[in-house]
Amino acid sequence: MVDKAPALKVIVNSLKNMINAFEPSGKIVQLVDQKLPGLLGNFPGPFEEEMKGIAAVTEIPLGEIISFNIFYEFFTICTSIITEDKEGHLLHARNMDFGVFLGWNVNNNTWVVTEELKPLTVNLDFQRNNKTVFKAAGFAGYVGMLTGFKPGLLSLTLNERFSTNGGFMGVIEWILGKKDAKWIGFIIRSVLENSTSYEEAKTILTNTKVLAPAYFILGGNKSGEGCVITRDREQSLDIYELDPKQGIWYVVQTNYDRWKNPFFLDNRRTPAKMCLNQTTQENISFATIYDVLSTKPVLNKLTVYTALIDVTKGQFETYLRDCPDPCIGW
Repeated sequence: MVDKAPALKVIVNSLKNMINAFEPSGKIVQLVDQKLPGLLGNFPGPFEEEMKGIAAVTEIPLGEIISFNIFYEFFTICTSIITEDKEGHLLHARNMDFGVFLGWNVNNNTWVVTEELKPLTVNLDFQRNNKTVFKAAGFAGYVGMLTGFKPGLLSLTLNERFSTNGGFMGVIEWILGKKDAKWIGFIIRSVLENSTSYEEAKTILTNTKVLAPAYFILGGNKSGEGCVITRDREQSLDIYELDPKQGIWYVVQTNYDRWKNPFFLDNRRTPAKMCLNQTTQENISFATIYDVLSTKPVLNKLTVYTALIDVTKGQFETYLRDCPDPCIGW
């Protein structure tokens, strides 16, 4: 974390500046610094200890490290894809889009936080007894997970789900003492660390009460093991699965329920599906799925990175992205 501390301070300061723009007195930031650390005893381990460690190493106030971790519950706008080729081989890929409405730089037509997250992007190898437990793409300073896989077993990505009963309500309830729901970044990390099968992970992600509505995109290691779990905070609303025998050789998830039309200014689903159909099942590979995720507006100004996962081969690649103009803002 030491080498990432300057970049982390930059993005934390950006978040503070945005808050102060709405409340210039600085009282909200002062409240974050003074009150949020008092909530730490309510975080499950090992997240509490890790946030304390990050604060100590970076010399950033603990309350601001906590708020940096909390805001991932709200602004993750992404595209996730799982494909199955003719031989039953699975690939999992995603564009991590992050930072909408968190400041627009008019000088270079970019989102401020999106650009500040790029130097914080890291590939992680979580080990126990010198053996890999899971691998992930993440952001230095964030102790949850949004993208990862257990080699040979399963892969998992998170997409935000827009809902009026959303993450803000969950966080408020949690602060007020109702702590029976799981933070979505924490539950993903727990599944990656502890689950021993695709079906076990699917059951946990389907049934566990979560703090924010979400889409869990889960892949396994054999034919048909791929699904999108649509969640509200209390329960699962839908599970959409690969079914190659019925011609469903891919699943695509953006940030809208699959049975509803996406917002007309943010339709990434249709272009992604069109590109996959043109690619065909016979030609799917890391290279072609990367091309799908490089097609505008699937690639846009919010895209921080593209991740490609092959669970069976243990292959994992992450690429920082730029979307050259003309490029839509989201």
